[in-house]
Amino acid sequence: MPETEDQRRAVVLEFYNLAQLPGIIGAVDCTHIKIQSPGGENAEVFRNRKSYFSINTQIIGSFDLKIMDIVARWPGSVHDTTIFNDSNIRGRFENNKFSPYCLVGDGGYPCRVYLLTPLQDPQTLPQQRYNNAQIKTRNPVERLFGVCKRRFPCLSLGMRLKLETMCEVIVATAVLHNMCLEQNDTIDFFENGPEMEQIEEIQVRIGYQNTATRDSIISAIFTLP
Repeated sequence: MPETEDQRRAVVLEFYNLAQLPGIIGAVDCTHIKIQSPGGENAEVFRNRKSYFSINTQIIGSFDLKIMDIVARWPGSVHDTTIFNDSNIRGRFENNKFSPYCLVGDGGYPCRVYLLTPLQDPQTLPQQRYNNAQIKTRNPVERLFGVCKRRFPCLSLGMRLKLETMCEVIVATAVLHNMCLEQNDTIDFFENGPEMEQIEEIQVRIGYQNTATRDSIISAIFTLP
């Protein structure tokens, strides 16, 4: 994550250039990394809603498809919000380490002061404008999943390793992905769309809602003619 104020402002500006949504420092989402059954009494907790075994991996991505934060240790049956609520990054945001900047996430996350989500049923033109901008702004993390799984086929085809080793491999591929970007190894699949599992959003709300930031942005930015 960008630690200095100059770094944060640079990231926020690049996110703003995507769709004019202000104050965004990262896009958060989860993706399922296919694994073999780990065996044992708790093996079924790794079976996700699509009926294959996986590790549900949380990533915060930047505007340029870099991975800024990763959590790779949760079974496939665990909901995205549970992973976020237990993550260190959530604690840093709630302790105002990145204030006044925000994350963007899909409809599977609860709206909070530091986490902007789409409206489930936008009624007005400003609300529709906000939703369109929000979707475009979080698109990089959805594209990022597709890019990483094409760059490292083991993430999509599945791994047959010990559970602890598989988690380490996932984090290692994240590091290698960032190194590839730093070496300008972009490859032509960067222009592909988001991976298919990201198109189907889960409209499940867990935890408290705080829409103050979202409401103020809609009022101040998207009501303008």
